[in-house]
Amino acid sequence: MKAISLFCSGGIGDLALQNSGFDVIVANEKINDRAQVFKFNYPETSIIIGDIWQKKETILKEIIRKLSGEKLDLVFATPPCQGMSKNGRGKLLNGIREGKKSEIDERNLLIIPTVEIFVASGADTLIMENVPEMEKTYIPHPYKHGELINILDFIQESLGKNFVRCIRNIEFADYGVPQCRQRLISIFTKNEKLKSYLQFSGDLFPPPTYSKDGLNLPLWITVRDAISHLPPLCADNPKNAKCQSIPYHYVPLLDEDKYLWVSNTPPEKSAFDNQCINPHCRFTGNQTHQAKKNSHGINRASTETPIYCQKCGHLLPRPWVREGKEYRLMKGYTSAYKRMSWDAPSSTLTRNLSYACSDNKIHPSQHRVLSLYEAMILHTIDKYPFQWKRADGKKISDKLIRDLIGESVPPLGLEQIFSFIMSILTDNHQNVTKSQQKSQQLCLF
Repeated sequence: MKAISLFCSGGIGDLALQNSGFDVIVANEKINDRAQVFKFNYPETSIIIGDIWQKKETILKEIIRKLSGEKLDLVFATPPCQGMSKNGRGKLLNGIREGKKSEIDERNLLIIPTVEIFVASGADTLIMENVPEMEKTYIPHPYKHGELINILDFIQESLGKNFVRCIRNIEFADYGVPQCRQRLISIFTKNEKLKSYLQFSGDLFPPPTYSKDGLNLPLWITVRDAISHLPPLCADNPKNAKCQSIPYHYVPLLDEDKYLWVSNTPPEKSAFDNQCINPHCRFTGNQTHQAKKNSHGINRASTETPIYCQKCGHLLPRPWVREGKEYRLMKGYTSAYKRMSWDAPSSTLTRNLSYACSDNKIHPSQHRVLSLYEAMILHTIDKYPFQWKRADGKKISDKLIRDLIGESVPPLGLEQIFSFIMSILTDNHQNVTKSQQKSQQLCLF
């Protein structure tokens, strides 16, 4: 079956499409660096590089050319989430209060050309991925001046009564991904098989294959399950920070201060909660770091967390800023400089996954952040023949790898959703469900 991919980035999400039996004939990505990675991994796909607003007609013409009279089945779209995410919305609210930003984030308007391309393409099904906050996002109605409309309602209104929708907030750890990552998956379709199945079952999503509590399903796959077998690393010097035998299994060095903070951080704790290291004191009752919402509803970290031991006055190994001869606590949330748990999926991998100050990104027991190789495993990219190369021959940077991982969805979980859709379209969903049940039973016993 034929599909196109909009906002494809480097093509990590498209691994799921491809492995589910969809032929991705055309893709669009605005940023050239990311498009070059996609182009290397999908040489048979026509990729249109540039702003979707400006490239809309080019995309549609290329779809017609590649189809050669055949039918387009599916459009997969992953528009930017920064304008919808909690972090993006918080920044937006601050900007509005300070008079620096308009109330509407322009990135949220990218849904308009997305829907226009989908309608013009003649495809039956639109599948979108975004942050859960998409459900509460509003945009100016493009055809009704001065009116705001919920972004999902705008899509439904634009598509018409022939389309039905099935929308769910998916936790990808429920599908065997060793990472907690929640995303809103929105399916809009006029395909009769999908509509009939939705009417019969009330859902277009596959049943979970794992669970947090382990009741009737295997437990979530943990960080220990995924990466504990790898050679240890340490961010104290260049020799210890790299494994020569495994590509991308290396970490950035930590400066002397950061290494002190991280090396004194207990399991599943933040460096902001570190206790006294004075050998004559070792007081463990110093106030820990807290955060609470202010009057505007924005979460703020406490400014009263001590940086000196409350018993002996010794400088605590907590993230600090030097001000002359004095120290003050660095501004940061309770999840900054925090160790992951061995016995749970990792936290959501972001573009800042290589920074110790990022949320829950310190290795569970070693004094360092995750390596890029570990991130690839936790994101399930290692399950696919994806290559970190560019079509233009340039070397791919570590930053670009982090961006591609942080902005994509774990393909192993997404593949189960696409495969379930494919099974309904090909009348094979009963076999898929039986296969999933058998797999679960094997895991349980």
